[in-house]
Amino acid sequence: MSDQQVDKSKRTWLIASTCAGVAGGAATAVPFISTFQPSERARAAGAAVEVDIGALKPGEKLTVEWRGKPVWILRRTPEQLASLKALDGQLADPQSLRNPSDLTPMESTRNEWRSIKPEVLVVVGICSHLGCSPSDKLEPGPQPSLPNDWAGGFLCPCHGSTFDVAGRVYKNKPAPDNLEVPPYTFLSDSRLLIGESKAG
Repeated sequence: MSDQQVDKSKRTWLIASTCAGVAGGAATAVPFISTFQPSERARAAGAAVEVDIGALKPGEKLTVEWRGKPVWILRRTPEQLASLKALDGQLADPQSLRNPSDLTPMESTRNEWRSIKPEVLVVVGICSHLGCSPSDKLEPGPQPSLPNDWAGGFLCPCHGSTFDVAGRVYKNKPAPDNLEVPPYTFLSDSRLLIGESKAG
């Protein structure tokens, strides 16, 4: 066998080995690299959520998920709305002037109702104390763990923080801040988009 034949077969072997190595490396790298891209579920978790509230009656609450958090939509009754002004003296931050959250409050919700439309409350249902989810205590009047003059709202069962029907925390409670108002907008009278807001 001549030296040329040896070199030719060695070269063929090297080329074949290199090609196999490149193909194997690519086959291994593609799934690995794809793990760096967000999954469909992860992309959806950050997306805005459209909600139909057309069937929501006064006094009823709907819960939807946005970014892995429960968002409450409460259609308040005229009586619930009327109770809000009378509570200011009992609340820790009645005007929602503090803003420790990453969510920037919209100017359109800086009012006594904390909402774009008075009758529709939209808040993240997570207590600002330790991240528990408060329970509905929407009926006014004396109840266990609540004062006799309870006007209706929410009670966090973990440590007793209470919130009114605008998501404002009462004074001297473990929760330091009001429930967050997420960015949202009305697409129509019966449809909300949670996660995006119009300017203002």
